[in-house]
Amino acid sequence: MTVPGPAPTFTDVDDVIRRFDAHDYLLDEGTATALFLAVELGRPLLLEGEPGVGKTTAAKALALALDAPLIRLQCYEGLTASEALYDWNHQRQLLAIRLAESRGDTLREADLYSEEFLLERPVLQCVRHRGPTAPVLLVDEIDRADDEFEALLLEFLGEFAVTVPELGTLAATRRPVVVLTSNRSRDLHDALRRRCLYHWIDYPDRERAVAILRRTVPVANAALIARAAEFVATVRTLDLDKAPGIAETIDWVSALAALGVSDLVRSDATGLAALAKTPDDLDTIRGAYGEFAGTP
Repeated sequence: MTVPGPAPTFTDVDDVIRRFDAHDYLLDEGTATALFLAVELGRPLLLEGEPGVGKTTAAKALALALDAPLIRLQCYEGLTASEALYDWNHQRQLLAIRLAESRGDTLREADLYSEEFLLERPVLQCVRHRGPTAPVLLVDEIDRADDEFEALLLEFLGEFAVTVPELGTLAATRRPVVVLTSNRSRDLHDALRRRCLYHWIDYPDRERAVAILRRTVPVANAALIARAAEFVATVRTLDLDKAPGIAETIDWVSALAALGVSDLVRSDATGLAALAKTPDDLDTIRGAYGEFAGTP
């Protein structure tokens, strides 16, 4: 199915990097290339990676970079079509029936299941968007939803359309930009993967981590940022339940800066809870900190 209408564009991969940088998101070339191709080819993009590496933020920054509205669908276990695609306004339908009865009229089923009573959920809202710029749809943490929900998305991901049995197939007039994110808490079906371009977002290397921290925590001094980035890189090599991502690193450095810490010292394990998500991880990180902070 061909979707008419202009779509948001970038001129090239460098343009993606520049425009994200203008919105304080420092892209690596691989992620920038994936985003460029998703927009240029009009294909949904599946971003996978560990929690906290910036997948959701990348989709938000994409909407800003394209000056496009962001429509977000947060996935969770038990998510249904009526919550994600569309639903019917049952209260208005009942009211219409009562009003018809008071007038002595009879409503047909087709009268009740018309666009007047249709409720747009995020996916259908994206399809029926009528603004000047095609929207960015963020399907966040698709791996949290049930297997059955993936099947509900297949028509939309392949054709940018949603079939409402009572109304027929509703297709987008402008091709939306679609980004799905996954933390890989479960495997996604091949049918969904085939409809998407794919990119894995890894933890940033030390140089980019430092650049991100300088941008996001400008009150922290350069020495603290450099040492913090180095320590977090060391922590990720440990046997942890959940390795800290860039989001946790930003939280930790922000906490240190707020507390007036200017360097990492062995006697001060301030704010390490910002890096850990379990008691066991916190104990492991504290042990590593004692060794690390004692090194020059």
